[in-house]
Amino acid sequence: MSIESTQTKTGFEKQWHYMPNVPVQTSPLFSWPPQPIKAFKWIAGSWFTIGENIILVALACLIWLYASPSIETTKTLEANWISFIFIRNIILMVLVAGGLHWFFHSGKKQDNHLKFDGRDVPMKGKSFTFNNQLHDNIFWTLASGVTLWTIYEVGMLWAISNSYIPTLFWSDNPIWFAVIIFLTPLWISFHFYWIHRFLHWPPMYKVAHALHHRNTNVGPWSGLSMHPIETVLFFSSVLIHLIIAAHPIHIFFHLMHQALTAATSHTGFEAMVIKDKSRLTLGRFHHQMHHRYFECNYGNLEVPWDKAFGSFHDGTNESHEAFKERRKDLMD
Repeated sequence: MSIESTQTKTGFEKQWHYMPNVPVQTSPLFSWPPQPIKAFKWIAGSWFTIGENIILVALACLIWLYASPSIETTKTLEANWISFIFIRNIILMVLVAGGLHWFFHSGKKQDNHLKFDGRDVPMKGKSFTFNNQLHDNIFWTLASGVTLWTIYEVGMLWAISNSYIPTLFWSDNPIWFAVIIFLTPLWISFHFYWIHRFLHWPPMYKVAHALHHRNTNVGPWSGLSMHPIETVLFFSSVLIHLIIAAHPIHIFFHLMHQALTAATSHTGFEAMVIKDKSRLTLGRFHHQMHHRYFECNYGNLEVPWDKAFGSFHDGTNESHEAFKERRKDLMD
């Protein structure tokens, strides 16, 4: 049962304003023995309803049609089309992160309903650039996050235009074209776990990842608030297309999936509620726990690496006690 602040809480539950249904479930796609019915329901829920994946596919297609330079144009690196992409990405991030921040935090359109952490965002503190969490997050999201997102996008478009990497058009193989889109979130999840574990290696944590972890209570602008070293690693998953053929639509979808869902997944609320109904799933309690406790839930729920390597926290009291024992062993 999900838990709101007005309900009686015990143990681990007391640390949260709201908790979703627990235990948190990972994707059934990699279950053994196989669970085909659950896997089908997961795929249907992820792809056949109005959610992040479908919205981003539609947005990637619209960008290709109306807000992207042509393949002929991107053959040559020129300031005009590069700056156009940078400004377009800035606008996308401001609309998504800024819009969500206004709706949930500054405008409080949903009050604290489905909010994981009862504290307000932003917070002031000397650990933040400009002594302000919101200003810190906006600066690093735009200066590091959007800048490096754009650099990766420009590089991939230039490489496709000049046939330096394999290219795939819908007319070549429409089934494989669609399969690549479907597999992209799984690859991103696979890749994210490993670079995230690397970033928690103490030398890398101190140099780079500590900046992102200034946010123990997250908001939309904190998702892509990263040190440039972390941002380079974060977006490097798109380099899979140096060997896997891609169309610009695949590149747009891949990079927006990372950049924009970083904002949505750090919203701090489980879902957007309009007229008493959850209209859009957003925040991830699984990752919210990582920001509070650090040494758990390094990956995403699509690929269950945390379960495989013993770092999974499923949101139950029993799981939290096991987590505390693991953390104690790490400190000894």
